[in-house]
Amino acid sequence: METIQYTPKGVCSKKMEIELEDGVIRAVRVLGGCSGNLQGIASLLKGMAVEEAIVRMEGIRCGFKQTSCPDQLAAALKTAR
Repeated sequence: METIQYTPKGVCSKKMEIELEDGVIRAVRVLGGCSGNLQGIASLLKGMAVEEAIVRMEGIRCGFKQTSCPDQLAAALKTAR
C-alpha cells in the first residue's frame, strides 16, 4: 500500500491524502474545500484505476480558477506514476 500526501495549489482544500494499492485508489481524504462534494468524489474514486481517475479529472476548472480540487487530485495521482 502506498500513501500520497499532497498539498494542492490554487484551490480551497489544504491537504490531500490518497491510498493506492496496485494502481488502484483505495481511499481519498481531503482537508478543507467543499466537504460534501469532496466526500462524493472520494467515494466515486474508491476502486478506480489511477490512470482512469487522472483522465476523468485532469483539466476540470472551478469557476474562474485555472484548476479545481478534482484537477489537483489528478496532479497528486500523477506523482504516483
